[in-house]
Amino acid sequence: MNKNPPIRILFLLCDRMLATSSTLPMEMLLAAESAVQSMLPADQQRSLDIKTIGVNTDPIPTRTRLFWQPDLSVAAKPASDLIYIPGLWRNPRPVIQQHGETLDWLREQYQNGAIISAVGTGVCFLAEAGLLDSKAATTHWHYFDQFQKDYPLVQLKRQYFITQAGNLYCAASVNSLADLTVHFIQRFFGKTIASHVERHFSHEIRQAYETSGFFEAAKNPHPDEDITQIQIWLQDNYQRDILFPQIANRFGMSVRTLNRRFKNALGQTPSDYLQEVRINIAKDLLKTSNLSISEIADKVGYQDTGYFTALFKKKLATTPSAYRNTVRAKLFST
Repeated sequence: MNKNPPIRILFLLCDRMLATSSTLPMEMLLAAESAVQSMLPADQQRSLDIKTIGVNTDPIPTRTRLFWQPDLSVAAKPASDLIYIPGLWRNPRPVIQQHGETLDWLREQYQNGAIISAVGTGVCFLAEAGLLDSKAATTHWHYFDQFQKDYPLVQLKRQYFITQAGNLYCAASVNSLADLTVHFIQRFFGKTIASHVERHFSHEIRQAYETSGFFEAAKNPHPDEDITQIQIWLQDNYQRDILFPQIANRFGMSVRTLNRRFKNALGQTPSDYLQEVRINIAKDLLKTSNLSISEIADKVGYQDTGYFTALFKKKLATTPSAYRNTVRAKLFST
């Protein structure tokens, strides 16, 4: 019997949205779910809990003149593992200004570890929420100049169709979003399922992702696919209490083999890599949130605030509080 919890995916719906920027990835994810049920053993299967969300549950007119009624309202503050923000038709500013509560919800979801994907001018939701400050992003080419003017703290990458900064992903177009969705499917279900979906939607669907993306985690590339999958698992589960003997068993190897292959691939132990992931998330939360140090420690997997503080100081030669003061002083003086 499958006991794995479902993957919670929310699609934001809003006025003047391009319906294709939601319907296409939704169809691809549903195709992946069907493939999982027929191609993977029961103990590896996970279902998808896909819902739509809006400012309220009133039907929303799309550019196709079809109305789409959200399943949930932002006021309910539902939790998620992955959020899709749609592209918008023409000037996004009037729409963004109507979504103050949505911006608060996006900040909260980001702080809780959700992956957030935005396409085209929908990237303005992330920028307006302050989540892209000092981070790489891209948007629709027609809006480059205005985006740079509106959000000078964002590192706009005009030459890339896809950008990644931690759990924030930006796609310049719906085609790029399809490439990115294949990546998410691989992240959740593995390469076999991702390749299956890729073949059924387009035999070229991954090209833009592999050749035209700016990825924060592109350092230390290596050919060991098992270790890559373990890296992805650690990035997705960093907030949990992680025991490496269980990780080794999960991926069909001994602890000794896990340590050896990890060291060969990345030049560091699995434990050091996990600490690095957690500290990087903590750095971002210190900069972008008003969470207390103990709350941040808990969110990145450390119940002992003293241990977290000592580890942070060891890695960065400063305390979390001092780091927050420094980066915020730089941020607001720019």
